[in-house]
Amino acid sequence: MNLSETFHRVRNHSLHLCKNLITEDFSLQASEEVSPPKWHLAHTTWFFEQFILVPNDPSYEVKHPQFNFLFNSYYNSLGARTARNQRGLMSRPSVDEVKTYRAYVDAAMLNLIEKKDPKINELVTLGLNHEQQHQELLITDLKYSLWFNPLNPRVMDIQEYKVESKSKWVNVNAGVYQIGYKGKDFCYDNELNPHKVYINDFAVSTTLVTNQEYLEFIEAGGYANPTYWHDEGWAWAKELEIKAPLYWEQQDGAWFYFTLDGLKPIILDAAVAHVNFYEASAFASWKGMRLPTEFEWEVAQNQFEWGKRWEWTNSAYLPYPGFEVAPGAIGEYNGKFMINQMVLRGASVATSEGHSRPTYRNFFHPKYRWQFMGIRLAKSL
Repeated sequence: MNLSETFHRVRNHSLHLCKNLITEDFSLQASEEVSPPKWHLAHTTWFFEQFILVPNDPSYEVKHPQFNFLFNSYYNSLGARTARNQRGLMSRPSVDEVKTYRAYVDAAMLNLIEKKDPKINELVTLGLNHEQQHQELLITDLKYSLWFNPLNPRVMDIQEYKVESKSKWVNVNAGVYQIGYKGKDFCYDNELNPHKVYINDFAVSTTLVTNQEYLEFIEAGGYANPTYWHDEGWAWAKELEIKAPLYWEQQDGAWFYFTLDGLKPIILDAAVAHVNFYEASAFASWKGMRLPTEFEWEVAQNQFEWGKRWEWTNSAYLPYPGFEVAPGAIGEYNGKFMINQMVLRGASVATSEGHSRPTYRNFFHPKYRWQFMGIRLAKSL
């Protein structure tokens, strides 16, 4: 598949994700952490416009002079922008106008791609991976916003919960291992600079923690016992009166969870989802185990299946040796977030096809749980 075809496929998939939405759904924003579907569709288009078309196509005219303000996300070097918690207030442009904006930018992008400039096409590939990130965010953000609707809307079925296979443990020997991306295909700059790390003997579970196992933690008083929790996590759980994973609710003694396909009884043998780092760490402590480091995960990942949940690791999101922030606005993509975040590895049921690899470093603050975040246990030997 050439770059033009890949561009078509990725761009069309964003629209495909919205095929069952009604107009009102496109502007939903239930909290500052999530963004409306309409904004995701526009922001990913803005990325191609501002980072590729404007600097590289002298004949290109921006679609609207205020779109840079409306659809910039966090790129400070590109000027003022809409406050993140106000993205849902934008009734204009309309959904149809955003789709027209996408078509306008797509036509200009395809003309530029046909020039086959390697430097431009490298940026195009970055833009497509950026859009795939937002495709997952569109799904998870939409789920969070729809959750507040008592009608329990059904907009898509991505098979959020599938039964896990029988669990077993695999041992990994101590030694020096090389970490980081070593291929020639696309990766993010935070994966680069392969380097060696020493890892002690450890074991890792071949399956993720299930709803059944997490329910046992709940019923054993896991949310009421501070000895399992980091102090910050305990304060979070107490302040917000957290008693279960996000989207779980109890009705007449039975547990249900909200999905993008409506409210459903929990599948006990499926992997638990929507737990944050605090919860994942507390559960591991309750089991007398721990979370793997991101290096242990990368070394062991070929011995288990992964891809259903972003898996919390016990590693802070920090630069690899030799990491350098790229010049210009592109440098704001990863480097400035390397503080107060924890690394997640793998992928999830919401991750777009082709947007995962063993070295991928996702990252979020420990309190967040609206992504499809899960738990894999490890233990030292």
